[in-house]
Amino acid sequence: MISTQQRGQGRDYPSCASIDLAAIGHNLKVLRAAAPGALQLATVKANAYGHGLIPVARAALEAGADWLGVAQLAEAFALREGLDAAGVAREDSPILAWISTSSSDFAAAIAADIDLSVSWTWVLAHICAAARQVGRPARVHVKIDTGMSRAGSTLADLPTLAAALKAASDDGLIDVVGAWSHMSRADDPSDGGNASTASHVRIFEEGLRILREAGVRPRIRHLAATSGILWHPQTHYDMVRVGIGLYGLSPDPAVASAADLGLIPALTLCAPLTSVKVIEEGSPVSYGGTWAAPTRRWIGLVPLGYGDGILRAASNRARVLVHTASGPLSAPVVGRVCMDQFMIDLGKAAGDAGEATAHAGQPPARVGDEVILLGNGAGGEPLADEWADAADTINYEIVTRLGAHIPRTYVRSGVEGAQHGRNTHD
Repeated sequence: MISTQQRGQGRDYPSCASIDLAAIGHNLKVLRAAAPGALQLATVKANAYGHGLIPVARAALEAGADWLGVAQLAEAFALREGLDAAGVAREDSPILAWISTSSSDFAAAIAADIDLSVSWTWVLAHICAAARQVGRPARVHVKIDTGMSRAGSTLADLPTLAAALKAASDDGLIDVVGAWSHMSRADDPSDGGNASTASHVRIFEEGLRILREAGVRPRIRHLAATSGILWHPQTHYDMVRVGIGLYGLSPDPAVASAADLGLIPALTLCAPLTSVKVIEEGSPVSYGGTWAAPTRRWIGLVPLGYGDGILRAASNRARVLVHTASGPLSAPVVGRVCMDQFMIDLGKAAGDAGEATAHAGQPPARVGDEVILLGNGAGGEPLADEWADAADTINYEIVTRLGAHIPRTYVRSGVEGAQHGRNTHD
């Protein structure tokens, strides 16, 4: 449980996200066992999926991750700066960043020992110009579009890019470290999903052939993210990229839950109740009156809302767990989630309409009681998967949308105990 002092961290912010770094290490171990012959890249983009960039990156490296990956180049600079400040040697913490623009500071990236993704000849030209400026080669990973239609060179364009890569390599401007891609349906076990994954592999192999025939021989081939690691061993190649699984969440709970996979959710989100009061039967709750009290009810107020990343789409559908003096209480979210707060139904109140709260009986919870929105399930608290179902989205969005202003605290709990308790609950 999170103390009041931890929750506020001296800033008087009412909520707190607690991240279990032992769970991060445990999850990497589980996923390494699924791809034992491959290097392991820990994907820490989007502020480590909302868990905190530097602490999670350091925990991943300590747990044996070989690489770190981020999307935005700005994230890569922040990551490198944080690791340098922590005394982490650059040779022990290679970083790949895969989104850049024509205005990106490629020279600074080269100087910071950040590997760069190359999908198009214009990117390569900018990187080569920066390499000349810095006076040393840039480390690049050529991306092949295997069927996402996102970044990556198509097979039709790849011969031109391959020739340019070979020329730049011969000129000492680049070191082609890797070749890589993404898969669009590796989490889909249907016939169509498996056919899509097989198509991604075929196109990737053809792209590697084109590179090879042009004299470009990347040392590290990587295609699989968490779903590929778990369900498609043919996609493991030389390195795998651990994304959602790093944080203890399943890439598709309908296929296998985190508990089924032996993963432990690392993030717990909590806040104190700021109000407990009685409302009368028929009283509407929150904007639009989308929920009305079916009887005289106790209503609690939680100081988090969509401005903090709590999805409004989960209104009237999600639940929380309240730690009360008499034990844990599962309470549904009622009414629309507001910008900064939402309401929960704490149960039926005694007394007659219009009577003072003093006549409503013992309150089921009190102001200051801790409300758990997300956790690992060990104590019956909701999982990110439950909020995702309530909001008709995916668990990725639930954790990554949490506001950066919410204080993060870091703990190292007993992983085995958490795992045993969660499996018992599930």
